[in-house]
Formats: sequence, C-alpha cells, structure tokens
Amino acid sequence: MDKISKDMGIMDIVTAHPETLEVFAQYNMGCIGCAAARFENLEAGAKVHGIDPDEMVKAMNEVIEKSAGQ
Repeated sequence: MDKISKDMGIMDIVTAHPETLEVFAQYNMGCIGCAAARFENLEAGAKVHGIDPDEMVKAMNEVIEKSAGQ
C-alpha cells in the first residue's frame, strides 16, 4: 500500500485512492472541482484552507489502511 504524504499532488492522491474523497469532505475541501487541484500538492491546498496538512495525511492513511483491510 502506498502511503500518502503532504508533498503529493491532490489529483494524484484522489486518482490512486478514491476513498480519500471522504477525508477531503470531512475537512470541507471541495478540491476535486477546484482548478488548483490539478497542480497543487496536499500541503499547499490544506494551508490555503487553514488546515493542518499532517492531520489530513494521518486521516487519509487511516482511511486507506481501513479500506485495504476490508
């Protein structure tokens, strides 16, 4: 399983792990509809929204692990 890191591109994360969409929704980040998502990494996107990127990375990796265990 690939781990998410804050330097990964937003669209790369969603493409590889669609289950992370629920984390974006939890943090009120509608990134998929945003043009910046195509070139912005997770850290930059989170900071623009006032969100701790490390918290998002942790939440995303937990969702991926849970999904892989099913």
